[in-house]
Amino acid sequence: MSVTHPRGFRAAGVTAGLKTSGKPDVALVINDGPARAAAAVFTTNRVQAAPVVWSRQAVSDGVAVAVVLNSGGANACTGPAGFADSHATAEHTAALLGISALDVVVASTGLIGERLPMDLLRAGITDAATQLTADGGPDAAVAIMTTDSVPKTVAIDRASGDGRPWSVGGMAKGAGMLAPGLATMLCVLTTDADAPAEVLDAALRAATAATFDRVDSDGCMSTNDTVTLLASGASGVVVDAAELTEAVAAACAQLARALVADAEGASHEIAVTVRGAATEAAAVAVARAVTRSNLFKAAVFGNDPNWGRVLASVGTVPVEVAAYDADALDVSINGVQVCRAGGVGADRSLVDLAGAREVLVDVNLHAGAASATVWTNDLTHDYVHENSAYSS
Repeated sequence: MSVTHPRGFRAAGVTAGLKTSGKPDVALVINDGPARAAAAVFTTNRVQAAPVVWSRQAVSDGVAVAVVLNSGGANACTGPAGFADSHATAEHTAALLGISALDVVVASTGLIGERLPMDLLRAGITDAATQLTADGGPDAAVAIMTTDSVPKTVAIDRASGDGRPWSVGGMAKGAGMLAPGLATMLCVLTTDADAPAEVLDAALRAATAATFDRVDSDGCMSTNDTVTLLASGASGVVVDAAELTEAVAAACAQLARALVADAEGASHEIAVTVRGAATEAAAVAVARAVTRSNLFKAAVFGNDPNWGRVLASVGTVPVEVAAYDADALDVSINGVQVCRAGGVGADRSLVDLAGAREVLVDVNLHAGAASATVWTNDLTHDYVHENSAYSS
């Protein structure tokens, strides 16, 4: 699985000493072609890390050969010197691979506000370049972890109309600071399909909008969020925009759910689906209002199906964003309609949250035909401890 599942890619993950834990902290992914098309989306946070600024430039021509990632420091809020470090990272990687620095995407994650130890990082990249293999995807996925408890990888297999196989692979990291903004973590996606950069870009934006952009673990948007899609064309299968979008979206959906499942300290995974909205945007706005309610998330942690907190959150959405009749709202939790027509429904004791890791909240606005789902997790003691003990 992972980024080396599609043909035409090699990867590696190594320990460079950036982390005090001694765990792997540098990953390298290489597109061996024959095609080198690429697309990427980034955080919309106005405070953007140096590697984000660099990588926007690097991928602007629709070409990328390598992605180099480190999990030993974010290189965010480090000023011109931090940007010079990102540039130097790309230059060093490019020299090792015999390519242009502008064909290297750089991604970093970790502590904000500190410079990277460039001597260690350079040595780590050199080491990774010597260990690149077609089986190196899992090692790369481990090397990008920070507070993640498990690596997150995916492989999606498809076939052309005449039966020729092609695929999408990927890896992601993220267990906190997960809030929407085109991307919500570091992620590298690969495909051996043959598609031009403009098709990759459209497919990636459509896929992330419906998946990563609807993961809202804690309402905190990172400075470093980067999702890169590389296409090698090694399968020889030319795919159209619809085929590629479906496969990339399937990969992103699996990774997005894995992020929620591994959210720091979470004991419940929560899917809030809003139906009966006038528009999809309205449905998303209402779902996001519920997933951002700390009162609701704390209630779920306490195994309390408190539908009143759901309604209170729905009511915070301005009428110009989502029009509905408050006296027509229905809410179901894990299939039990606990709220009917804006009032009391079935007995909430019928909902057993203590025995369920997954919580499905369904809100019907009865105002249209559109729907959307946003994923989140509960608010636990462990989340507070994790983020008080770990500087991020």
